[in-house]
Amino acid sequence: MEESSGEEFALPGKFVMLIYSPVPLRQLKMRPEQFQYTPLRHRSLAVRLPPAAHYSPAMLSPLAAGIYATISATGGIGLVTAGFAYASRWPTSQIFGHTLIAPRIPGQLALTFDDGPNPAWTPQLLDILAEHNVHATFFMVGKFAKAEPELSRRVADAGHLIGNHSWSHPDLSRTRSANVLDELTRTSDILTGTTGKAVRYFRPPFGARRPYVLKLARQLGLIPVTWNAMTTDWKEPSADKIAQNLIRKIDSNQSRGYASNIVLHDGSHHGQGANRGPSVAAAEQLLVRYDRTHKFVTLDAWPE
Repeated sequence: MEESSGEEFALPGKFVMLIYSPVPLRQLKMRPEQFQYTPLRHRSLAVRLPPAAHYSPAMLSPLAAGIYATISATGGIGLVTAGFAYASRWPTSQIFGHTLIAPRIPGQLALTFDDGPNPAWTPQLLDILAEHNVHATFFMVGKFAKAEPELSRRVADAGHLIGNHSWSHPDLSRTRSANVLDELTRTSDILTGTTGKAVRYFRPPFGARRPYVLKLARQLGLIPVTWNAMTTDWKEPSADKIAQNLIRKIDSNQSRGYASNIVLHDGSHHGQGANRGPSVAAAEQLLVRYDRTHKFVTLDAWPE
């Protein structure tokens, strides 16, 4: 997904700048890379912070609350909406709590696959990964794992890391806490029971989270994960375009001194049997391109 293009939370000096970006409410159900931010510099808002402020994960939610309180009083509902969209959806935002993205280890790539297992394409993906002797991370939807126990076990038995992607792929930022707990608990239970391996990682569907979502995940022993390299592979028919878009993001991360946490899809949250041929082919292109220059890892190779 594209990184922040309307808000800046790391400006030098004493200010955090929140640039007004009118995000319609209907866009909150869209994936972050579909947001079309148009910064209006004359409506910017500066929030003064101590010059050497350092915020721990535990302080992020109070910070967010303070920012939104200030915005509410001075910037209006449009800015509140934009700020909420950034905090809850943007993959690199840490305002609502810490998530694992990618460390400063240039040269490392983590291939991750969401929305499986998919009997139409996951087996072919496993064959390709085996040919290249690469292990990946699979964030599985609980109800699909229940429907495909043998395929789920095959993924785990091949040495790949399996993560929790919720039971039914809802927008957890709009889900009651009791239902969030049920989504995560049922999924971890079915994955552990099926594979015999504990589940330690969780990726929220659409990247959507709020403070209580991340808190509940950690209470269940799950490490929340987002990403820093993603495209619209779920709707792009060209494997070449998917691969080239990801290559640009990977190389950009590399130039800034970061590893890449790459998202592709081996399934679809709409149902099993989705055509993920372009995504699987794009993954193979990445394996070939970076075989000699980078190291492919699973997420458990990185510090939290």
